[in-house]
Amino acid sequence: MESYTVVKHLHITAACLSLAFFIWRAFWSVNGSSMLKARWVRIAPHIIDTALLALGVALAVMLNFWPLPGWLTAKIVALVVYIVLGTVAIKRGATPAIRAAFAVAAVAVFAYILGAALQHSALSWLAGV
Repeated sequence: MESYTVVKHLHITAACLSLAFFIWRAFWSVNGSSMLKARWVRIAPHIIDTALLALGVALAVMLNFWPLPGWLTAKIVALVVYIVLGTVAIKRGATPAIRAAFAVAAVAVFAYILGAALQHSALSWLAGV
């Protein structure tokens, strides 16, 4: 169980890094910063998010989550929504206002994913109510 704890904490760390770096890049996007063009800024999210996904898969395998429970399926669907919202927030939004609105929506979806993970329910934060 020690390796499970290590993988779980690495997954949590990667999730925190992913969110922090997303917010940072969204801020730069809304403000039109040239930092978004820096090579490390374009590469780092892929490394962080690949680690996050790989660690999540490792946790699912360690816990024998097959077939996937409903809350985990909901997290995966929400992850796809988060990615789509995030692309509009960082790259595809036509105006700063649109990019900001999509960034806020993406962070809200991230909060849903966090709630689903903590509550082990597709109802996310509402499961505890």
